[in-house]
Amino acid sequence: MKLDLNRLAKRGFIRRDANIGLRGITWTHSYWGDVATGLITADMTAPHAGWFRIQVGNLDQRITLVSEERHFGGWQWYFICPVKNRRASVLWKPNGATRFCSRQTWGRQVAYQSQFNDITNRAHAGKARIKSRLIADLDPEEWDFPPKPKWMRWETYKRYEALYDHYEEILDYGCIALVAKLGKNFF
Repeated sequence: MKLDLNRLAKRGFIRRDANIGLRGITWTHSYWGDVATGLITADMTAPHAGWFRIQVGNLDQRITLVSEERHFGGWQWYFICPVKNRRASVLWKPNGATRFCSRQTWGRQVAYQSQFNDITNRAHAGKARIKSRLIADLDPEEWDFPPKPKWMRWETYKRYEALYDHYEEILDYGCIALVAKLGKNFF
């Protein structure tokens, strides 16, 4: 489970200069449905400090909030990690953990999925990402590499094309290595 302060603000769960009463929060998974439900409340009435409280099952945690001035004006709010005592926009609670803490506290327990992928899976994901950026409303199965969208600059398109070709080379090399390995074991 994770608490993303910016996402909570966008969805109206918390507001600057306001004390928010109890609000329900739910974590969902695209396959399993609802994972957990809880209650949150926050007090951000002070200009540069506040608190956030989360209650989920047996967990009842109060987290300090601080704001820092942005370079071009305005203020950015952060959680203070209860373990590392450093600012964080996102706090995580992996399975079996007793509280929410920053990513630096949990290490690889809360790493992004792409960090666990091998080179082949990263190449497949990279190709799919580039294709989705270029396709717009075209049929993805119709194109190996889609044509340049009208709104895109040629320099950007050429950069995507070179990166796509790089991913293709990685996948081709992987196929050649696999065939060589299978051939060696077969004969």
